[in-house]
Amino acid sequence: MKKQQPQISEDKILETSWELLGEEGIEKFSMRRLADRLGIQAPSLYWYFKSKQNLYQRLANHVSKIILDEFHSEGDWKEQLAGLAVTVRSVLSRYPCSTQLMMMTLPHEPDIIRFTNRMLVCVESTPLEQEQKMQVVTTLVNYVFYFVLDVYQHERNVSAILKEQEALPGEVMIQLLDSMSETEAGLFRRMFRNGLFELMGTDVAFEFGVKLILLGIEQVIKEQEK
Repeated sequence: MKKQQPQISEDKILETSWELLGEEGIEKFSMRRLADRLGIQAPSLYWYFKSKQNLYQRLANHVSKIILDEFHSEGDWKEQLAGLAVTVRSVLSRYPCSTQLMMMTLPHEPDIIRFTNRMLVCVESTPLEQEQKMQVVTTLVNYVFYFVLDVYQHERNVSAILKEQEALPGEVMIQLLDSMSETEAGLFRRMFRNGLFELMGTDVAFEFGVKLILLGIEQVIKEQEK
């Protein structure tokens, strides 16, 4: 009796893609690995997605839709941008490799376009020029992308180091810093020993970065109003 082909759908492919990205990262992701996980032949995937890049586009679109669904705009432009930054970070942190996907894809999907438009709406009330408004949302979203990506990469780096050596990464860093002179690494060494680098990736660090961006925007507006 011929073995029946598993039933698949676009939603099932997307769901399984997220699972695979979470387990192996985007570096090892392939249509063949995805097909194996789904229990189908790789060519069957191309009935739904014409290429891996097309699949990436749909995954990025999926993330954009979730951001839009979870973002509730309230307050002035600063409060809206701050709320949007928090929402974007929250969603990207939950979906593995979603930051890379957003950075690798073009805004050729409806929800990616809606997401970009929603960011622009946040600053529409400001007296900034149109190109400045685009620069504002680009700067903010790039900050969030980098912040989430940095946390993701740091976790992967620590995991890789722990597999290669018995000493903890912090201990290795202290040994390195102690071997360097005050001129070479004095400030860095004191900050590291005081635990300041443990703030990296935290809510406090994220919120401070957003605050810096918002204050910068506010300063530009004040200068233009003089």
